[in-house]
Amino acid sequence: MKFRRQRPEEVGVNVTPLIDVVFLLLIFFMVSTTFTRESHLTVDLPEATGEHTLENPEIVDILINANGHYAINDVGLVDNNINTLMVALRRASRGDVNTPLSITADAQTPHQAVVRAMDAAGQLGFVHLSITTRDPNTPE
Repeated sequence: MKFRRQRPEEVGVNVTPLIDVVFLLLIFFMVSTTFTRESHLTVDLPEATGEHTLENPEIVDILINANGHYAINDVGLVDNNINTLMVALRRASRGDVNTPLSITADAQTPHQAVVRAMDAAGQLGFVHLSITTRDPNTPE
């Protein structure tokens, strides 16, 4: 009896289908992923460049500081509620909605505080509204 030694067949793993699957998964994730880029807006606040005007003594001035606190004609309000602001505006104008109204805000004032002041003036019926700026080069 002759025993012949047979060579064992080479055992291997065919990786071609695995590479195909990985490639398809890569394409799927590339196509389905949304590449969002966060965008941030930079806002340049206005600065005064015009000539200074004499202030009208009959004007109602709303001052808003950097924390969003209100003052009507240099008198601070107890809170930032729109109803408190409306009552103070009504008293300062003596009920006359034709009185000129000026809003002066700090450069760091939250936008919501300015919008709330404009909303209160609009609800009361003020028609002469101006937003003032200050020249950054002049001392206060």
